[in-house]
Amino acid sequence: MLIDSHAHLDDGRFDKDRDKIIKSLKEDDVDIVINPGADFLSSVKSVNMSEKYDNIYAAVGIHPHEAKNMGEDTIGLLRDLSKKGKVVAIGEIGLDYHYDNSPRDIQKEKFREQIKLAKELNLPIIVHDREAHKDTYDIISSEYDGKLTGVIHSFSSSTEMAKKYIDMGFYISFSGPITFKNAKQPKEVAKEISLDHILIETDSPYLTPEPHRGKRNEPLNVRYIAGKIAELKGISFEKVMKKTAENTKKLFKINEK
Repeated sequence: MLIDSHAHLDDGRFDKDRDKIIKSLKEDDVDIVINPGADFLSSVKSVNMSEKYDNIYAAVGIHPHEAKNMGEDTIGLLRDLSKKGKVVAIGEIGLDYHYDNSPRDIQKEKFREQIKLAKELNLPIIVHDREAHKDTYDIISSEYDGKLTGVIHSFSSSTEMAKKYIDMGFYISFSGPITFKNAKQPKEVAKEISLDHILIETDSPYLTPEPHRGKRNEPLNVRYIAGKIAELKGISFEKVMKKTAENTKKLFKINEK
């Protein structure tokens, strides 16, 4: 079975057919979906979905776009929320210097606060890094305590940076862009790093892979990510499917939930 390690099924674009999509996933060989929050409301929705559906697991966190809206009570609210449902991580958290929807100093401050919460709760982190590679790594490495772990989602940095994260026990996740014709860097990284440290994701409803680019993305499209990695590495689709599922369950301690 396939696992989509990162999708936003709480997004409004799924309001009309969310239940149908989630219930049909196993028929499409997608066994589990990890659904991270992007703000407090979406984190609550994610937890609610994890309580309703046995194949949905949740993460709770505040995306860097929303960092400016975090109040003094937000960390406490996330702490309480993490104890509900099948919460397996703190995320989606990190830095986004492409849009800069929140001031960079605020992004860094709130990223660090949420990493500290993850360490307190002994949960992995799901990291968003867009055009902020050095600062993202510097913050994570400065907070690293030998126990902190997580995944850099929709990885867009270099092979060298991927190996630095792997040295800390982190995972590298690939999404739709790895199937894009001109996306040379993620292809290079996927070829160079060990399958032992790779996760696959859709980031639905965003980043739809080829051959469905331009349409709403869905978790069943995670098969195209697995297929491209198998092609790049010259190994079987089944091997990629099996190993990435094992990696995801290990990182998020899913067999223990």
